[in-house]
Amino acid sequence: MRARSLAGRTALVTGGGSGIGAALTKALAGAGAIVFCTDVDVTAAQVTASALPNTVAAYLDVTDAAAVQRAVDAVVAEHGRLDLIFNNAGIAIGGETELLSLEQWNQIIDINLRGVVHGVVAAYPQMIKQGSGQIVNTASMGGLMAAGLLTSYIATKHAVVGLSLALRSEAAAHGVGVTVVCPSAVETPILDKGAVGAFNGRDYYLKGQGLKQAYDADLLAADVLAAVTRNRAMVVAPRQARVAWFIGRMAPGLVRRASIVFVARQRRMMRRRAGA
Repeated sequence: MRARSLAGRTALVTGGGSGIGAALTKALAGAGAIVFCTDVDVTAAQVTASALPNTVAAYLDVTDAAAVQRAVDAVVAEHGRLDLIFNNAGIAIGGETELLSLEQWNQIIDINLRGVVHGVVAAYPQMIKQGSGQIVNTASMGGLMAAGLLTSYIATKHAVVGLSLALRSEAAAHGVGVTVVCPSAVETPILDKGAVGAFNGRDYYLKGQGLKQAYDADLLAADVLAAVTRNRAMVVAPRQARVAWFIGRMAPGLVRRASIVFVARQRRMMRRRAGA
């Protein structure tokens, strides 16, 4: 992707303090965009933004719909438009579903799904008004395929994929693009967070997808920006993820059986860790 392709474009990134969000912020700034890097951890957002040109950091809790609207309005008030919004903030909670509390279900739905909805509600009407723009929603391979022990995350990411593809069919007539990002395991802090019981996220995400190492966040950000400049509907990365998705579509029964076997293995490992 040519650096000048996003020169002068305004972009708002949620969850920009770390992981995929930080990588997107860096890639956008490198491509010449004017970037608003937001995160509930404003210190992390400030660290991300501090060394980048045309980038500012701000606190933003995506579960607060009014706050998301204010963030979008602030960009428009300052620059007259919002060209790109990256609804990226997200969390994962892994472990046996019966161990999840209703509070945990509500938390992941509020961040992973309602957070995206809040971004769409705030940005989409403005993009319709200006006749252009791109909405980029971070989902996951978990939004295309399903495996147990990650039920709440899978549910929210499937919803984000559906929302994105449905909205894309509406938005095209307004000159607005929608892209959904569905990576396999990416090297971010989320791999080591959000466990209930003896669940080990890093082991689950890598072994569950047949990976020796997670995909680099900067490489994913480059994939995403290339897709955005081409208004592609989906980013499924890396190549191994696309192969897995193809197999899942061609042989869904085989994949479901393999998932049951994988979950059984993970449970055995969890029992050993719990007893250690």
